Amino acid sequence: MREALHIARAAAVAGEVPVGAIVVVNGEITGRGANSPIGQADPTAHAEILALREAAARAGNYRLGGATLYCTLEPCVMCAGALVTARVERLVFGARDLRFGGVRSKFQIADSDVLNHRVNVVEGVLAVECVELLREFFSLQRRK
Repeated sequence: MREALHIARAAAVAGEVPVGAIVVVNGEITGRGANSPIGQADPTAHAEILALREAAARAGNYRLGGATLYCTLEPCVMCAGALVTARVERLVFGARDLRFGGVRSKFQIADSDVLNHRVNVVEGVLAVECVELLREFFSLQRRK
């Protein structure tokens, strides 16, 4: 999670909402992503999606069984769906997203019993640091 926070801080410096994600398989980071929909002019360029894309390309397979995705913020509905599609084994996230959360706050997509795959979800890891990073970012944005 500390690596995901490091990536999130870099996103903030780039003017993006500070969200970072990594994919870990067998103890090795195989994918990294920083939120960058503004810089890439791509509404799907969320940190989780970018990390999954890199990990899948590296694996040569869209299925990432045995993978853990660490993310500083609760994934949205799109990203939660991508986790299920990629067959990610476990999701670890820091802060809940009370407005758009697709895993716990608004929807429970990642481990829904109506889908063909359930992701094991762990929440609240380094939550204080994750929330503080978001607060600082949005506080600075409001001053602009």
